[in-house]
Amino acid sequence: MTTTAKRTSTPEVTDRGIAGIAARLREGSRRGFGVFHPGSWSMLIGGMMMIVSAFLPWVYVMVVQEIMGEPFALRGTDGPGVITLSVGCLAFAGAFIPKRKLAIAHAAVPGLVVGAIAALQVWNILAASAQTQWGSFMPGMGLVLAAGGAVVLMRAAWTMHKQGRPAPAAGA
Repeated sequence: MTTTAKRTSTPEVTDRGIAGIAARLREGSRRGFGVFHPGSWSMLIGGMMMIVSAFLPWVYVMVVQEIMGEPFALRGTDGPGVITLSVGCLAFAGAFIPKRKLAIAHAAVPGLVVGAIAALQVWNILAASAQTQWGSFMPGMGLVLAAGGAVVLMRAAWTMHKQGRPAPAAGA
C-alpha cells in the first residue's frame, strides 16, 4: 500500500545569495519590515554620527589658551566617547535587523544612553564654567554631533514604535 503526498504549487522564497536578499527587500518593502525597515536610514545616519563624534573634540578648555597659545581640546575617546563609539556601532548594526522590537531597542537604547551622556557633559561644562571664568569651557563638535545622533536615534525608535501600532477603529 503506497500513499502519495499531494504537492502544493505555492512558491517559497528559498533563494540563497543575492537573489535571496533581493527577495527579502521586496517582501520587506511590502510589509514594512524586511532587511531594511522604516527606521533603517535614520539608524544608519544616527549610528555614524555617534561613531564619528567619538573621535572629535568634546570640550575645549579656554583657560589654558594664554599659556599654550591655543585651547586644550578633550577628545571623545578621552572619556565617554568610548561608550558613544560602542553604542554607535550597535545602532548602526540595528539598521539591518529585520525584527521590529529588536530594531526599536537598537535605536532607543543607544539614543537614551548617549543622550544622557551628552546631557551630563553639558551639565559638567556649565558647572565648570560657573566655578571658573565664564566661557572657559566650551562644547566641541563631537559633543554636538553625539547629541544630534541621540536625537536622530530616539526619533527613529519613536517612529518605528508608532508605525507598528494598529490603526484605531473608525467608529471610536
